[in-house]
Amino acid sequence: MTRFGQSWFDDDAGPLVRPYAVTRGRTLGSGRELDMLTLVVTKSSSVPLRRPEPEYPEILRLCHVPQSVAEVSAVLRLPLAVTKILVGDLINDGHLNFRAPAQYDTGPLNLSTLRAVLDGIRRL
Repeated sequence: MTRFGQSWFDDDAGPLVRPYAVTRGRTLGSGRELDMLTLVVTKSSSVPLRRPEPEYPEILRLCHVPQSVAEVSAVLRLPLAVTKILVGDLINDGHLNFRAPAQYDTGPLNLSTLRAVLDGIRRL
């Protein structure tokens, strides 16, 4: 809260549009389950952007270089769930390419490697 005579700025009030309004009330993505580490990058296509919300062109601008969904969320100052929905919309519209994070095998080979690393750390 501000005291009498102090300036009050719009940023102090928080976002003017609530996250559920940005996604038009949707809580689920449009078919793709995106991880927060999924990398997205803008496609070089001439398909016009048909979405009027200001977040969409901002995402496309950010993604001229590969960005994770978490990075896009942080820059836009939106919750991760909302960002996943918006990024999913752009993927479905053909504006973004995406690459899911690598899945690591948790089999016995990795377990033995982790044990060897732990033993090496203990020797230090």
